[in-house]
Amino acid sequence: MSTVHSRRKFFSALAGLIALSNLASAADWPQYRGPDRNDLSSEKGLLQSWPSDGPKLLWTYDSAGSGYAGPAVVGDRLYILGDRGEDCFLIALDLPMSPADAPREAWALRVGAKFDFEGNSWSSGPSATPTVDGEHVYALGGNGDLFCATTAGREVWRKSLPDELAAEVNPIGGGPKKLGWGFTWSPLVDGERLICVPGGPQGTVAALDKLSGKVLWRSTEATDQAAYTSPVVAEIDGVRQYVVLTNQGLLGVAADDGRLLWTHRRKWGTEVVNSPTVRGRQVFVTVGAGGGCELVEVKKAGDKFEVASVYSNKNMANHHGNVILLGDKLYGSSQGSGWTVLGFDDGEIVASERRIPSGAIVHADGRFYLFNERDGSAMLLDPAATGPEAITGRLKLPQASDLRKPKGGFWTPPVVSGGRLFLRDQNLIFCYDVRE
Repeated sequence: MSTVHSRRKFFSALAGLIALSNLASAADWPQYRGPDRNDLSSEKGLLQSWPSDGPKLLWTYDSAGSGYAGPAVVGDRLYILGDRGEDCFLIALDLPMSPADAPREAWALRVGAKFDFEGNSWSSGPSATPTVDGEHVYALGGNGDLFCATTAGREVWRKSLPDELAAEVNPIGGGPKKLGWGFTWSPLVDGERLICVPGGPQGTVAALDKLSGKVLWRSTEATDQAAYTSPVVAEIDGVRQYVVLTNQGLLGVAADDGRLLWTHRRKWGTEVVNSPTVRGRQVFVTVGAGGGCELVEVKKAGDKFEVASVYSNKNMANHHGNVILLGDKLYGSSQGSGWTVLGFDDGEIVASERRIPSGAIVHADGRFYLFNERDGSAMLLDPAATGPEAITGRLKLPQASDLRKPKGGFWTPPVVSGGRLFLRDQNLIFCYDVRE
């Protein structure tokens, strides 16, 4: 073997080890909206502006199936849900070390039947992001099939939420009775508990033993049907609790036994999609279709909790994609106003820009990444700037999926992990290099 060939082989191996080391130490994205369910990434060393043609496309994966579920990324492994044919699968991909390589499917396990219904021209397939916890991954199909597997690809347990927990989704806005547009909330792991929002007469919220799937408790005092929002964990006045938004309002249940701690009743209308944003005693919610937003304050009074509305207006009406709390401001898309910056404390508009479209967002290293729900383009936004000057980068997906329903948009939330931006259009997953 020549000396030159030996050196090339050595440096190639060294580069692979360095890439593996960097990936292992990067910020993981193990669940919906990231480690803290707030769409804030701790990644650093990312591009602050993009070239005119966008960041470099590393690879495209074309077998994710139909659905809007977002990816969970842990180390060099990506987990995602998608319908292939007549079945829903949890898919694990090994991510390549070299940009010249494509991701390799490590395994795929059947979760349940495909989610769709006659007359549905908007969406099919799963919408819940998998949740990775240590050596286990949890997934929820659109029909309410809750599934646990090991990260090595072995099924551990499964439950049909409609059959075993009498689960129900509020169908207002469309879809079959008790199912609507499907089960879309993402499972939450809190210690030994797996927190779910089955909805229905036996309790809106349920805690399962995460290793066995055994039901630990139901919130029998709260029986709203599930909306499309995911639960969040909060510590309010020293009491650990789960905060959930439904079509009928907000509620908080105790983490230890599921007892109802407080409610704030308000009918929000049709598609209730976004998760609550909790800061201390305050909980912010926003919905589209004319719903607007509200901030409530929850505080303990003796043995009970009291809830009071701080403000309620139409200044932020986010339909899909959530809003992000950064400092004392909320950032996100508002129907009719475009990109909107809202004061968290008073609900007043700080800035708005109609030329920045609606879409799901994530924040990393001083920039927002916005995935345009209408045309599949993406933008890099500077929160310190206003107007068009806030746009510091654009990209357009190189191809479009033929599995998207005729009225369906680009609704999968973007993910930044390991210096990479992941964007999904149904069966297609695009991976971009956004490292500085």
